[in-house]
Parts: sequence; structure tokens; C-alpha cells
Amino acid sequence: MPDIWTVLLVVVILLLFAVPVVQQQMTRARRLRAIRGLEVKRGTRVIALIHRQERVAFLGIPFYRYIDINDSEEVLRAIRLTPPEMPIDFIVHTPGGLILSSEQIAMALQRHRGKVTVFVPHYAMSGGTLLCLAADEVAMDENAVLGPVDPRIGEYPAASILRVPRLKPPEEIDDTTFIMVDIAAKAQNQMREFVAGLLRDRMETERADSLARLLTEGRWTHDYPITFEQAREFGLPVTPGIPAGIYQLMDLFPQAMPRRPSVAYVPVPYSEEENK
Repeated sequence: MPDIWTVLLVVVILLLFAVPVVQQQMTRARRLRAIRGLEVKRGTRVIALIHRQERVAFLGIPFYRYIDINDSEEVLRAIRLTPPEMPIDFIVHTPGGLILSSEQIAMALQRHRGKVTVFVPHYAMSGGTLLCLAADEVAMDENAVLGPVDPRIGEYPAASILRVPRLKPPEEIDDTTFIMVDIAAKAQNQMREFVAGLLRDRMETERADSLARLLTEGRWTHDYPITFEQAREFGLPVTPGIPAGIYQLMDLFPQAMPRRPSVAYVPVPYSEEENK
């Protein structure tokens, strides 16, 4: 018969595995209740695409999230389950991701007959911006940002690769670089045409083509922040303000806790009366 220490060890091991699973299920249930509350209040289908750095189970191993094929499959399924005339509220918080997945989601949003509103509480960079270009309205926090949608070939911007033949004579360029230049040119043209196609439904053709070139030509670095004011100057359908319920939903997707917190504050709203 096992001794008490063996039994305790087994119980501890089981708890180490079981507690994170239970916590994940409870958090998921709270997220779904928050999403359903937004849907009832606004009369829309709410879809959340929120990417955070997360940790795996009890080991605390960090991994990073981005738009991938699994995301596009789930978003497309959610749109299929939505009546054609029902508005969609799409909450986006992402650093970007795969071009294919982002384009699939953008095309599905563009085809949806009901109004599509993308909410950006913090940032929607790269592929996230591509989703915003497919929306009828983009509601942004006043401090939120979008980003350029210039393509990258591996770790290098396509625009930078295309500069190589202009800076070096052909005999000094190796075959691999020539191949990358060819791929970069195709990628940039394809992205420019795709973005222009999204924008032509919402603005004049000449202005859409000009903005598509601006966003894809590599004028800025890939992490350049496009502010609300700049997005409005571009002619994008941006509006200020985010419903409180969306911020509350974001709180249910917490960033993985680092070993030493770098930001600290009392997590409650203050009123002007309290300040006085």
C-alpha cells in the first residue's frame, strides 16, 4: 500500500496539470459571456481576433501569436454562421501574420453584406491593418495605431530587396539575391493590387491606387505607427472611441505575467470628483 508521501506527490502532480486546464476553461467561459453581452447590446455578431504573448500550461514557456491559417479558418466559419445582413463587430488586436490568412479574412469581410466594423483598442499592424481596409468602419482608441502592409520576404522587407539592383552592378549580385529580387517584385505588386481592390469599394479609383502604393511601397519601416489622425487623412473610414465592453473583454486576454512587472497602477477608473 502506498505511503502518504507518495499519495501527496501524486495529488500535487495532478493539481499542477489540472489547475491550469480548469483556469483556462473558466477564462474561456467568461470571454464567451462578455462577447455574448456585446452582441445582445449592439445587435451584431462579435468576432475577436486578439493575439497576446502567452505561456504554456504550468511550465511558463512563452510563445507568440499571429494571424495564421487556424485563425482564418475560425473567422471564416464565424462569418458563415452569421446571417448575410447581420452587422459584424470585429475586435482586432494583433501584430500581423501570414499574408494568405489575412487576405482570406479581408475578402470574407468585404463580401459580407451587413455592416462590418473593426474595433482597434490598441494596435492592428500589418495583416491587422489589411483587415481594417476591408471594413465599412474602423473604430479606434485615440492612442491606437495601424501599420503599413508592405510585404516581407523572410526577414527582409521586399522594398529593401528591390533596392539591391539599383545599388550594385549585376555581376556583383549572386543568383540567390536575383531570385529574392524577383519574388520581392511579385509580392509587392500582388499586395498593391490586393489593397487597391479593397479600397476601390470605398473611395475613388485614383485615390485608392495612390493609397495602395503608399501602404505597400516600403516608404516606412514595417512597424511604423499610423495614428488615427493620419488614417483619417488617408481617407480611411476611421471613427474615434471604443465601447467600454470591448476594453472589459480585452482584460480577459491578459498579457503573460513577466517575472518582474514593469507597469503598476490601481486598476480602477477615477472620477473628476475623486481627483478634486
